[in-house]
Amino acid sequence: MNLLKIARKPPIIVLPQDSVMKAVEKMVKNKVGGVAVEENGVLVGIFTERDLQTRVVHKHLSALDTPVSEVMTRDPHTAPVEMEASAAFEFMTSQHFRHLPIVDENGKILGMLSVRHLMARIVEYLSHELESMNAYIGADGIGG
Repeated sequence: MNLLKIARKPPIIVLPQDSVMKAVEKMVKNKVGGVAVEENGVLVGIFTERDLQTRVVHKHLSALDTPVSEVMTRDPHTAPVEMEASAAFEFMTSQHFRHLPIVDENGKILGMLSVRHLMARIVEYLSHELESMNAYIGADGIGG
């Protein structure tokens, strides 16, 4: 399953010099928990709800005055487009990531994968598998 079919694309992007408030406003407006931080067309970090909580609010920093570059997660782990959804899910859960940028070979961000959307897709897939199994088992009888 192609990760870009599951991921938010295009991703919500902020610049390193943007304020935390601007990033939060974009997150709220787009109903996402993380944004990509891009500089010169290349992913340099991500800023998430967890970063806001642990690096801004907990440290009593000003969301209006603090640039995203000071509190973002730098050089985040990324996923290539061809990564399987199951591998992405296993990686994200083992590392306790809720967001995983999908990038091309040049580091350009193509989408942002959230564990929530990934789990929804896996549940959808497993539901179809269960329906198929039930149909197969239910057809076991006279004429089946």
